[in-house]
Amino acid sequence: MSRRAELAAGLAATQARVAEAARAAGRDPDEITITVVTKFFPAADVRHLADLGVTDVGENRHQEAMAKAADCADLALRWHYIGGLQSNKAAAVAGYADVVESVDRSRLVGGLSRGAVERGRDLDCLVQVSLDPPEQRDGRSGVHPDELMALADSVATAEGLVLRGLMAVAPLGAEPEAAFDELARLAELLRAQHPEATVLSAGMSNDLEAAVSRGATHVRIGRAVLGERP
Repeated sequence: MSRRAELAAGLAATQARVAEAARAAGRDPDEITITVVTKFFPAADVRHLADLGVTDVGENRHQEAMAKAADCADLALRWHYIGGLQSNKAAAVAGYADVVESVDRSRLVGGLSRGAVERGRDLDCLVQVSLDPPEQRDGRSGVHPDELMALADSVATAEGLVLRGLMAVAPLGAEPEAAFDELARLAELLRAQHPEATVLSAGMSNDLEAAVSRGATHVRIGRAVLGERP
């Protein structure tokens, strides 16, 4: 089987899962975007995916993301930066990303704003909120839920940044449903203060159904589309 055929099969299977989960939740499958996470996979795979109709791709390593975005600059893609972000790299990431999903502390806001202004184009941002229990939070990304609104306000008022919504990752070793229930609650609170913040990025290859059932508008899929990482 050719690499393009492998990707086509993985993408079709994922699209079918998303559609089934959406219908089970009484939702329109067209409301849900599959962001294909291409970490460690070559730009050639990105080109195949674009040819197969993928519009959104995700990366979580700055150097790899920057190089791949440059290699594929001729493609009509939206590049999502989804990894942990160092504050001294924030401006550089804003130079090529269309969406930064991992805004989890106020120190990132200034650099992202500066990079967006220098680029001359607004940058869509998601606040990454932690759903982890206290004993798991060390070393894991995400703003504490109690600090979510203050960070969202900071993003929303920064020049060149547009607050689009929330991103989260389910806790390690736990059933995702309860965590995504909490995420849905937080998303509702955020929309009450920022009605334009309608994006909810949640769910990966192993838990996309739970995320879709709780209102995810974007799912971040790597392995199920691309196979095991090299």
